[in-house]
Amino acid sequence: MKYIQFFALVVLLICVVACAPNTVKNPTPLAKFEESARLAPQTEYLIGVGDTLDIKFLYNPELNELAVPVRPDGRISLQLANDVHAANLTPNQLRKVLSEKYAAEINKPEVAVIVRRFTSHKLFVDGEVLFPGMVTIEGPTSLVNAIALARGFRESARLSNVIVIRKDSEGKAISTNIDYRKIIDGSDLSQNITLMPYDIVYVPKSVIANIDKFVSEYINLSIPARFPAFSGFYNPYTYSFGGYTTDRGESGR
Repeated sequence: MKYIQFFALVVLLICVVACAPNTVKNPTPLAKFEESARLAPQTEYLIGVGDTLDIKFLYNPELNELAVPVRPDGRISLQLANDVHAANLTPNQLRKVLSEKYAAEINKPEVAVIVRRFTSHKLFVDGEVLFPGMVTIEGPTSLVNAIALARGFRESARLSNVIVIRKDSEGKAISTNIDYRKIIDGSDLSQNITLMPYDIVYVPKSVIANIDKFVSEYINLSIPARFPAFSGFYNPYTYSFGGYTTDRGESGR
């Protein structure tokens, strides 16, 4: 009897997997997703490695520092304050840090931080790419270029189910599904969307059956663990449901 019950359970699980939907649920339509780029509120710039800063003191010009580079370790070198971490701070946040540091040397320092040269915007490309992680771009870039910066797809990549996540005009995370195969064969080049700073491109190994659930899990768990510098950008915008489901499906290549 136990063997019969076990066999019945196995058959049921096989049916559940085989009959699972092979279509993506709840993606934001591509046209609406691209419109979100125009409507999105302007977020304050985050200083990045390679940027060049001017640090100016209103009442103490002798302390001014011009053309200060942000080093690969994210720090800048200044008079009196020595090394100060600047990467991933807004200019206003860095101004406050410097005001506190210089307060021990001068009375009520009035500091201005000016980004003279912008060299970095940041995107995340994650999942089944050769080099997942943060990529640095200069200005707007296409999805194809972002994938190239991550050195392309792994053999296991599900090209029909590439997910792009961003914040909309209300500050909520939205996502859309890109069928990258249509970019490759030229049948729908509108899929090669222009990406915004802090967009996330996720290339799955298998079909993500419900995008909303996946995005909830990814924002609340994966981003803080994998990209701690940007967890604050997405993490406050949580969802009431958790977890995500995937469907085995056929190869997406």
